[in-house]
Amino acid sequence: MDQLLSGRKVGIIGVSEGLGYALAYFLLKDGAKVLINARNKEKLDKIESSLRKYGTIESFDASMENLENVDRLFNFAKEKLGGLDDLVVAIGGYIEDDIADPKGLDAMIDSQVKLQLRVISKSLNYLHSGSTIVMISSMRGIDKGLSNQLSYGVAKAAVAKSVQILASFLLEKGIRVVGIAPSVIDGKFEPEREWRKLRKLGEWKAPPEDFASVISILLSDRMEWVNGVVIPVDGGAFLK
Repeated sequence: MDQLLSGRKVGIIGVSEGLGYALAYFLLKDGAKVLINARNKEKLDKIESSLRKYGTIESFDASMENLENVDRLFNFAKEKLGGLDDLVVAIGGYIEDDIADPKGLDAMIDSQVKLQLRVISKSLNYLHSGSTIVMISSMRGIDKGLSNQLSYGVAKAAVAKSVQILASFLLEKGIRVVGIAPSVIDGKFEPEREWRKLRKLGEWKAPPEDFASVISILLSDRMEWVNGVVIPVDGGAFLK
C-alpha cells in the first residue's frame, strides 16, 4: 500500500520545536517531501539534521513578516523540491491578557490573523487545484474561552472563521482549507519516543504528536471531502 502522502510536497511556515517539528516528522514518515520555515536558522538546521534520515527535507530561514520572503520560499521550494502542493501555516505566539489590560491585542491579531492571511494570499500565486491549506486555531478559540486569554482567544476565533471564509472563496480553484483546534500542546517533540504513554484520554495537555498526526491525515486524499472546517483535537477534554 502506498504511503498516505506519497508524492506530496508540503511546506510548514512557522516551525516550532513542538508542533512544527512533530508535523515534519509525521509528514516524512507518511511519504511527503517537506520544507520547513522559521526565523531561527540554528533551530531549523537542528530539526532538518535530525529528520533527514526519514525522507527529503529542506529548510528556509526567513521571517514571513517581509512578504517578499513568501515568494522566495516558493521559489526555493521549486528549486529543491519541484514546488509545493500543500501549506501548513503555524505562525503563532501566545500572550495572556484580559479586558482590564488588553496588552496583547495588537500582537496577537498581527501574528495570528493579519500575517497568516497575507501569507496565504501570496501563496495562492503558487498553489494549485488539489492543494490544501491548514491553519491552527485553538479549543479556546472555538469553544469555552478563558478570561485571561482575551487577545489569544479572539485571534484564534478569527483563525477558525478564516478557515471557513477562505475555503468558500477557494472552492472554484479546487483548493481545500481546513484547520485544527488543539487543546494544549505540551512540550517539545522528540522523534521515535513512546508519546502515547505521555497522556491519557481526556487530559487537557497532550504531546505535539497527537496534534501533528491529525494534520498529516488531513492533508491526505482520504480527507479530500473535508473542507472549510476546524477539527477539535482535545482528546475529549472539553467533555468534562
